[in-house]
Amino acid sequence: MRKLIIGIIRLARPVQWVKNVFVAAAPVYAGQIFVPEIFGKTSAAVLLFCALSSGVYIINDYFDMARDREHPVKKNRPLPSGQVPVPLALIIGFALLAGSLFGCAAISRGLLAIAAAYVSVNGLYTLWWKQVVVLDIMCVASGFVFRVAAGGLAVGVPVRPWILLCTLCLALLISLGKRRGEALLLGENAAKHRRILGEYPAPFLDVLIVIVAGMTLITYCLFTFHSGHSEKLMLTIPFVLYGVFRYLYLLYVAGSTNAPEVLILNDKPLAAASILWALLSAALFY
Repeated sequence: MRKLIIGIIRLARPVQWVKNVFVAAAPVYAGQIFVPEIFGKTSAAVLLFCALSSGVYIINDYFDMARDREHPVKKNRPLPSGQVPVPLALIIGFALLAGSLFGCAAISRGLLAIAAAYVSVNGLYTLWWKQVVVLDIMCVASGFVFRVAAGGLAVGVPVRPWILLCTLCLALLISLGKRRGEALLLGENAAKHRRILGEYPAPFLDVLIVIVAGMTLITYCLFTFHSGHSEKLMLTIPFVLYGVFRYLYLLYVAGSTNAPEVLILNDKPLAAASILWALLSAALFY
């Protein structure tokens, strides 16, 4: 029983929940996160997206189960390893999806609409778009944009276009780095594990990463200029510069093949830059 419980927890991928802090971005940058009603709704939206994303991951793992058994790391996931029975996993996955969508509807129609769009895009990704070159990366990156939009719709706070564009560029950078890590980890077997990986030769990924890294820095700077708090937020630019440069260092010099969320949690300099950026941003606003 203990092994099954641990498997269910791993099945939900709690390490991925760190992505859902993006749901709080719009209320934070609007300077309203500590308004009691907004704080409550934002917290609820973050928790609902944790459940929603876990449901999406479980369904995606079910469809990828056969391929994951051939992967040196993913073969240890609860479904391909047999730690969690498939029927139980599907019940949990659909229950999480249904429950979180119901919870989103209770908060606002806008939040329900964006949550439904998030599930729909991920469903198309699982069934089809993950095999379409470039579109697969854009689908993964769109999840971050959906999260930022969800936070604004949950509490009725306007979401500035620059924060959405900045989020998209950052998410594309993370997604491309993840693809590069997968290709390096699997080597010649990359295309055998997933055909689409054969469509991403290293030089192509390197060019895209350099382009998107530059776009990320530019859009963040423009976001600070147009946020209405430019003089304050400009002070956070050095931390973003360092974070992007450190991420590129880990990819190209350290040769890391870890997933981005693992890098952020395990690499102390990158984690420190992220924490200092968050603390400085909070101090400047509040």
